[in-house]
Amino acid sequence: MKKLILLATLVFTTMTNAQEVTKIVPQVSVTGEGKIKVKPDQVSINFGVENLGKDATEVKKLNDETVDKVMKFIKKFGIPTSDFQTTNVSLQRNYDYDKKKYNYRAYQNINILLKDITKYDELMMGLVDTGINNIDNVEFKSSKIEDFRSQARKEAMKDAKHKAEDYVSVLNQKIGKAITISDNSVNVYYPQRAMMKYDMAVAEGAGASQETLAVGEIEVTANVSVSFSLE
Repeated sequence: MKKLILLATLVFTTMTNAQEVTKIVPQVSVTGEGKIKVKPDQVSINFGVENLGKDATEVKKLNDETVDKVMKFIKKFGIPTSDFQTTNVSLQRNYDYDKKKYNYRAYQNINILLKDITKYDELMMGLVDTGINNIDNVEFKSSKIEDFRSQARKEAMKDAKHKAEDYVSVLNQKIGKAITISDNSVNVYYPQRAMMKYDMAVAEGAGASQETLAVGEIEVTANVSVSFSLE
């Protein structure tokens, strides 16, 4: 009999605890977005040197000579070694089905992080003069991007709180503490790209005093989902 009473007590206690655990807390769930517009202070330039020919050794030699000029110019320009890097080197044999002959392609990619945007045109014209023949990508950046990301996250939380207050104000209620916070940001940094391909013929004929870059702004965004308790 005592065992039955003890068992019944345990079952009742368990059911009571389960009801307490599953007790629904009145809440409101919203999303918030924060956007920060930033003027970039850096630019990343990815460019290449390419040569084609029938002889692999000669093609590689020509490419290496141009790359050597490029490297010397970059150093003379005053860019630290930590801010430029070779990103790809290749020597390929390709078959020309029309001529039924093989030819060779030597290619080398280099990336530069220019920390003074005002020197962009001067740098680009100097690179063209050294013999580069392919500019793949120009991307604006900010040296303080992490600070701006933090600001965007705070703005997203403020936006979420403001939305929640709007919703409950018509119900004569107030929002309480945040119950859950989820970061939904996929890409919080959207750098604008100046160009994906660079017209080398135009570059060779342009004057160094011309302005060829529209800097614009960088948009840093953050997105959050927040659930607030209701009071």
